[in-house]
Amino acid sequence: QPDSVLSERTLVPRVRKTAGKAAPRTPRKRKASAQQAALPDTLQPQLATLVDSPPAGDWLYEVKFDGYRILARIDGDDIRLYTRNGHDWTAKLPHQQAALRNLGLDSAWLDGEMVVNDAHGVADFQALQNAFDSEDDQHILYYLFDLPFLGGQDLRQLPLQERRNTLQQLLDQDDSQWLRFSEGFDQPVDSLLDSACRMKLEGLIGKRADSPYIGRRSADWIKLKCQQRQEFVIVGYTDPKGSRSAFGALLLAVHDEGGALRYAGKVGTGFSAATLGSIHARLKPLQTAKPPLSQPPTGAEARGVHWLKPTLLAEVAYAQMTRDGVVRHAVFHGLRDDKPATAIDLEHAMPGKSVAKPKAQRKPEALGELRLTHPERIIDATRATTKRQVAEYYAQVSEWILPQLKNRPVALVRAPDGLAGELFFQKNADQLHIPNVVSYDKKAAGQAAMVINRADTLLGAVQMNMLELHTWNATDKDFDKPDRFILDLDPDPALPWKAMLEATQLTLTLLDELGLKVFLKTSGGKGIHLVVPLTRKAGWDEVKDFSHAIVDYLANLFPDRLSAVSGPKNRVGRIFIDYLRNGQGATTACAYSLRAREGLPVSVPIWREELAQLKGANQWHIGNLHERLAEVDDPWADMGKTRQLITARMRKQLGLG
Repeated sequence: QPDSVLSERTLVPRVRKTAGKAAPRTPRKRKASAQQAALPDTLQPQLATLVDSPPAGDWLYEVKFDGYRILARIDGDDIRLYTRNGHDWTAKLPHQQAALRNLGLDSAWLDGEMVVNDAHGVADFQALQNAFDSEDDQHILYYLFDLPFLGGQDLRQLPLQERRNTLQQLLDQDDSQWLRFSEGFDQPVDSLLDSACRMKLEGLIGKRADSPYIGRRSADWIKLKCQQRQEFVIVGYTDPKGSRSAFGALLLAVHDEGGALRYAGKVGTGFSAATLGSIHARLKPLQTAKPPLSQPPTGAEARGVHWLKPTLLAEVAYAQMTRDGVVRHAVFHGLRDDKPATAIDLEHAMPGKSVAKPKAQRKPEALGELRLTHPERIIDATRATTKRQVAEYYAQVSEWILPQLKNRPVALVRAPDGLAGELFFQKNADQLHIPNVVSYDKKAAGQAAMVINRADTLLGAVQMNMLELHTWNATDKDFDKPDRFILDLDPDPALPWKAMLEATQLTLTLLDELGLKVFLKTSGGKGIHLVVPLTRKAGWDEVKDFSHAIVDYLANLFPDRLSAVSGPKNRVGRIFIDYLRNGQGATTACAYSLRAREGLPVSVPIWREELAQLKGANQWHIGNLHERLAEVDDPWADMGKTRQLITARMRKQLGLG
């Protein structure tokens, strides 16, 4: 049997025994060490990001378990087992609790998955659910894969493989039937995934070999699925037909970008006689007169449906999803009790290339010959951020921000006395002593303008108390022909974030229909910026009129949500899509620029697939952007190669003739 094809015996996880044990894999070196720390009361688990293809780099792969994620807290004799959402399930798992006690640990947090295997050693989710329903944990195995805390030390900053080596050594001394070590495999990932899928496993989890443990969803952990499968909210059920008992099918839903429940089809297969009865018993108390959907199905799809309060979750695999978002060939795998229904939306795979290679942690480059005056001046009192820290930030991001500034006129927002003082908006370099700044007069550019193309120039602007950079939609190659237009979605501050996500999606849908490729970024404030690259052909007036027509079209379609008119009075309860950024000399906050607001948030490019996961337009700031840059490649890397024209067909679609 060739090495590239793994057998079931090889891939199904098992406990490593001391005899014949493979040598632990040596992790890549990363400067980190364990830290003395008190055992925290709670721990947020690290979550994996779904990707569409295996990334390049040094990755360790494990089987993706079809079970319940459980974290174990050991504090002397007090041993607790928690779901990923912090629910205490200790009473459900007495055998696993006793096995953990027998490890003899003083204190620890362990991370793993509770699983019931079938006769072939493959995880069976329905069997796991049945075990919980019958309060029989005899056959539940606890596969452990990480060790964030041990013996009064915080191990989260250690490389993954060091944590796993320690965990493996602990479990090598255990002879219970309930604790297992989750094997890692470093064979070619394509053959691993092929073997996993042929064996009917759910897929693989990939982890960077040198990654720390981060209590959130991270690109350091990824998941590769054999089939499309996720949780759905159960919103109704149909009556059984023929010899079927209890119910016929479950009606499914997910939350859309705006947070509303959207119908996603039915699942009527995958149930056993036992699960039909037990599920039906849980459905009946949830019946309600009205559907919990804003747009429920009609006609035959809705005939005889018993509608339910949207609290239960179903784990469902499906072959495909229609353009209308309805699953086809769905198969039920089990109910989920470890996640809240409000958290369920459609999971989108990130491009594998976006997590392919972590960028090295960049140290602030030396300020060189720049003399930074008053480096300890407080710029943002809410975080005690100093002028030196602002300079260090721009040094760190120079390789990302300079391509966005290259040859593009820029305006500066200056804060000589920090955020508490007066802010100045400056478009020219007059009276600014900035090294190697490029200046243009009114004759050349239509107005006085400056360009920052070098790192020392960027840092020189910081010395002049610059906080924000705002750029034109044209470069000095041709000041009269813009090479992009921008739509800035600016909400009524009282609106919830889901309204912004919904408006962004509506705008993207229209731009997709027009055939335009779009790049996204957070504003660093409350909004989203949509950037559309163009071939330098149309003039300013034509581009501005075209962007205005897009906004008018959307505002006419959705007058209760979107506004095409500026001013606070015109966006009460709505989102103004600002097209005015597309006039000559108008500017927009540059990607990777700080924003002059409390906390110094950052305007950050994002992948389109990330949109639904965003928690706000200001979630990245001066203190955490480095984590983002280390995890994800630049979503705008292809922008420079993207050129597109405003065509007659597009103009006609918008009613411009």
